[in-house]
Amino acid sequence: MTIPVSTEPLSTIRTALTILGRAVRKPRLFWLLPRAGWQFRRRDWYRRWPFLPLPSTRYLDWRMHTAFGRDDATPTARQLEDYLEWVLRMNRH
Repeated sequence: MTIPVSTEPLSTIRTALTILGRAVRKPRLFWLLPRAGWQFRRRDWYRRWPFLPLPSTRYLDWRMHTAFGRDDATPTARQLEDYLEWVLRMNRH
């Protein structure tokens, strides 16, 4: 079975906008987005430019490779939504 992913930069922007739109319609996703983002932040992010809690590129590449088999994959908005819902379910247990 092939998992649909994209490697185009515009796809990343489109996915981000789509997931934000879904978060507006589903408030629980709106609150899960920053929580999930915080969990992915780079250690000592406050010591390195640009001083934002962003994940490291190496870590994201590894996550995409383990999930989709490609370092340069971009998950679809539906896949991100499924992941956020999974995080919610796991935090309840």
